[in-house]
Amino acid sequence: MVNYTKYEKARIIGARALQLAMGAPMLLKLKKAELEAINYSPVEIAKLEMEKGVLPITIRRPLPEKTKTEAS
Repeated sequence: MVNYTKYEKARIIGARALQLAMGAPMLLKLKKAELEAINYSPVEIAKLEMEKGVLPITIRRPLPEKTKTEAS
């Protein structure tokens, strides 16, 4: 698993929870008892998907560019 910052984790989980709330299919097979235990919460489902590593979401971290003064 990639080391994400807490901000990246929050963004990923929030975005996935929104997708689930809007009707996107779950990427995990959860039993009815498991869903009832987490109260059918999209946020909790998104957290489980992230823990299992099934989310097809990537983070791009651009590298800082060199300025002309640094290059010489």
